[in-house]
Amino acid sequence: MGKDLLLEIGLEEIPAKYVRSSSNQLKERVSQFLRDNRISFEDVFAYSTPRRLAVHVKQVSDTQEEQIEIFKGPSKKIALDEQGNWTKAIEGFVRGKGLSLEDVYWETIKGEEYAHVKKHNVGQTTKSILPQLKQVILEMTFPVSMTWSNHSLQYIRPIHWIVALYAKDVIPFDILNVTTGRLSKGHRFLGQDVLINAPEDYVSALEQEHVLVDQDVRKKLIVSQIQALAKENQWIVDIDEELLEEVVSIVEYPTAFFGQFDEKYLVVPDEVLVTTMKEHQRYFYVKDSTHKLLPYFISVRNGNSQFIDNVIKGNEKVLVARLEDALFFTKEDEKLTIEELVAKLNHVNFHVNIGSIADKMANVGKIVNILGEVLNEDVSQAYQASEIYKFDLVTNMVGEFPELQGIIGEKYALKKGINADIARAIKEHYMPLSSTSELPNSLTGSILALADKIDTLISFFKINVIPSGSNDPYALRRTAIGIVRLLEANQWAFDIDELFSLLLNDVYQVPYDEQQEILTHLHTFMDARVRQLLQSENIRHDLIQAVLEIDVFSIPFIMENARELQLHAKDNTFKETIEALSRVINLYDKSLDMAFEIKDFDEKLAQTNSELALNQALDTIECVEYQTFATLAPLINAFFAENMVFVDDELIRNNRLCLISDCAELILYYMDPTKIVR
Repeated sequence: MGKDLLLEIGLEEIPAKYVRSSSNQLKERVSQFLRDNRISFEDVFAYSTPRRLAVHVKQVSDTQEEQIEIFKGPSKKIALDEQGNWTKAIEGFVRGKGLSLEDVYWETIKGEEYAHVKKHNVGQTTKSILPQLKQVILEMTFPVSMTWSNHSLQYIRPIHWIVALYAKDVIPFDILNVTTGRLSKGHRFLGQDVLINAPEDYVSALEQEHVLVDQDVRKKLIVSQIQALAKENQWIVDIDEELLEEVVSIVEYPTAFFGQFDEKYLVVPDEVLVTTMKEHQRYFYVKDSTHKLLPYFISVRNGNSQFIDNVIKGNEKVLVARLEDALFFTKEDEKLTIEELVAKLNHVNFHVNIGSIADKMANVGKIVNILGEVLNEDVSQAYQASEIYKFDLVTNMVGEFPELQGIIGEKYALKKGINADIARAIKEHYMPLSSTSELPNSLTGSILALADKIDTLISFFKINVIPSGSNDPYALRRTAIGIVRLLEANQWAFDIDELFSLLLNDVYQVPYDEQQEILTHLHTFMDARVRQLLQSENIRHDLIQAVLEIDVFSIPFIMENARELQLHAKDNTFKETIEALSRVINLYDKSLDMAFEIKDFDEKLAQTNSELALNQALDTIECVEYQTFATLAPLINAFFAENMVFVDDELIRNNRLCLISDCAELILYYMDPTKIVR
């Protein structure tokens, strides 16, 4: 018959963003501890609040499961001497296992007999093993940790109490003079210390002391309270999941309430109001039925509704102080023209060894024009955007709310009468912010974003600031990921290596003898980012290598080819196709050392139908994709089955080598099949 287990670690307030992950970690570690010790159980429930991490394990068995271990010993010819007596080797073997020679039996392995013994490990009582839970607690790891008092232990926060119960019995151990017991703590202000008589009493006992230990229960309660307030006042409240999770992790007994602020603050950009409420105060903002922001907010108190009016007044006072600052910044920024703000950028360094923000904008403008030529696109609006797109960095508002750069730029640009597409590009040039985040919606924004990121990458590589290991202080990997995603999303299939070379000449005036090293570093860096994105899609490493071997570094083409190969890798004919293509490439590589003139295949010199069939198939290819090669493979196999390439007749040999060259060039345009594991 199993008994329930409870382990609660009482702590000082844990940072909100680590509460749930720490709770899940404790659950997994306790579960693994029980499995490792062969202690069966039914289920594990994780609980957490800002001041505690806990697990409740159901139906933990009284004893370990019995274990039978089988040990292989020496061979029979070593275990027995010529007279058939036991040797010291076998005697030492069984003695080391705590057994006797009577326990030895023989098993044949690869035609030879070996001594074996079985050891029956009788299960210990669970009660005797559970004090080792101390190590489970001590071995937990956290993104941040601290020491306290004169202790050397590093932990997420100081440990103040530990509840450890197996049924109604306390599991004895201590950590830094904190001894396990059954005494837990209720809400800091509304509750009292509480004795936990048994694990199954834990949730209800703490609820009586105004602590809801289940995070999901608190979450549902908060959502229902917010929805009730919204319904009562005919509001729309977009419950941000990230904010909700944070609020859940900073309260033990939630009570939602609403407050208000003066309508005069609604002249402040919505993004500033939302950021102030959400990021700075952890408030939920409120909108009307037309999705217009209203002068109200919803917050969640860690406590009950007693004295809630005082709580509301206090929160309103704090918010108004922040909104006063935002209103002041809005009015001050309105006094400045975009031209005045752009002029200030001459005195703001982008990097001390690269130049000012104004210098960067000038480079980006040149890159925009070159991209227009490469892509054959009208980039006039993107160029106009490049002349002003960083102006908001020197506004008062972005100085106070740096997370709103770009967003404020768009808002202010629209107010100053700037074209909407240009204004939108000011916001979009930061996109994408990660390998999965939103991309620009406009062509102007995409061009500007690409130019800005390319300039950042080249500028740092030009001064030899290249990420190594985990060191990437300027987020250049993220910048390169952004370039890859922009190229792929817009299907801009030009050779990125050629563009880099062009820019080093025309924009950065890098001396020719210094260019190759920079270009090599840039290629290697971009290659790694393409690999990273493809690997995140679980595409096989050898397929990625195959497509990256092509001569033209066209990122959309490379990524499409990798996905296509992955899609067909399980086809019945895939192995046969790759083998045929590889045979062509191997012969082509061999021919490169030979002196012969590469020219069009001469059908008049063909001696077999397979030569003609392969050449005609190559001449009619319009689209290069995997299916192209799956169709070619039988023709290639027929060619090799019917023809010798290295024949004595020089004209026939060279003609067939030209056919092989044509075929190889087509294959290598798409991939190098020799890199694929078959």
